[in-house]
Amino acid sequence: MHTTTATTSPDRNAARQDVPTDEHGAPIINTVAAVAIAPSGVGAELSDYVAEAIAVIRDSGLPNETNAMFTNIEGNLDDVLRVVRDATMKLAGQGYRTGVSLKLDIRPGFSGQMTQKPALVDEIIAGRERD
Repeated sequence: MHTTTATTSPDRNAARQDVPTDEHGAPIINTVAAVAIAPSGVGAELSDYVAEAIAVIRDSGLPNETNAMFTNIEGNLDDVLRVVRDATMKLAGQGYRTGVSLKLDIRPGFSGQMTQKPALVDEIIAGRERD
């Protein structure tokens, strides 16, 4: 994917950023999503069902990571929402009542936030421990 870049690096402290665009001039809206997808009424253990939804996310090609509560996904907003829909439909399309918890951090001008955010927090904590 060809992208244009802003003339300066994004400023973490700025409330507003320049929005990069793709080769067609469409805005690239970087998004980190935390999503939990699970069926209702299927019993106490949901892991087999949740694994079906997570497999769709992992097969999407978007950066993702799964923890005990959520799966995080990063990419352009449209791509992230498409993957969340597809993963939801993996269960809902089988007829299961499906609950989705979704939180989005939409931050134009940034990328790689799934790794950079935790690294920044670690850096801040280490700096406080040195003080």
